[in-house]
Amino acid sequence: DLKLSSTYFEMVMDQSYYSENTGRMAFDKETPIEIEFKNVSFRYPNTKRYILKDFNFKIHAKEKLAIVGTNGAGKTTIVKLICGLFEPESGEILINGIKASEFCKQEYYKMFSAVFQDFEIYAGSILENVIGNDTDESSKERGRMCLKRVGLEETIESLPHGYDTSLVKSIDPKGVDLSGGQKQKVAIARALYKNGNVVILDEPTSALDPVTVGEVLDVMKKLAEEGMTMVVVTHEMAFARDVSSRVVFMEKGVIVEEGAPQDILVSPKNEQLKKFLARFTNQTN
Repeated sequence: DLKLSSTYFEMVMDQSYYSENTGRMAFDKETPIEIEFKNVSFRYPNTKRYILKDFNFKIHAKEKLAIVGTNGAGKTTIVKLICGLFEPESGEILINGIKASEFCKQEYYKMFSAVFQDFEIYAGSILENVIGNDTDESSKERGRMCLKRVGLEETIESLPHGYDTSLVKSIDPKGVDLSGGQKQKVAIARALYKNGNVVILDEPTSALDPVTVGEVLDVMKKLAEEGMTMVVVTHEMAFARDVSSRVVFMEKGVIVEEGAPQDILVSPKNEQLKKFLARFTNQTN
């Protein structure tokens, strides 16, 4: 379609989409971040159904929040709204009481370290997959520390080329193909290297086997002890039980129950949550 193609190329050539540089600066890295949804409504373009409608919700500074729920509940939409990848149709998202729309877009992105379900491993070395184009020695050392924090140090140092090992064997015969869990850890290390005020993980174990889930869970437990605000979207109840300080259960864009893990997962009041937890119990027995 000529009209569609023209619109697309106009968009990708318009630098304002990528280089917006007006507005507030990001909070410094040491500042705890509180996030509030205030009467937020959102629906995807060319659709009538609202994913969120007049949605009110607060994530407290330094909180470890687990968002659980069935497919289509709006969990990932919330994450992408927080990260600034989507904008509300109405209402406001507040960052420490300041409207998200007031921040310079590039500065806003700095405050969030996110790992989405569809993360990529790039055709570069293990270290380059974490630090990107940063080439100074201090960046390399920080990248190595992030890989150590996610438990990959021993594996990497056993490789002949260590941190310089290529991760795409089809391109470099001397490279390695990491397991699913190891790739997930590299993606988490990449997020840690970014050093945002808030760490967000969207279904970090969705494609992993039970043993690997346990390894990634161990990484999450260690990160939860470090004091940053953390949001985990998950179907994995072990994350909600062992990592979070609060669990939120969603159905069709609505929070139907929330509370401390020991309360909401042991004695749920909502019937849909009871059914959800029963399915999980049946799957793990």
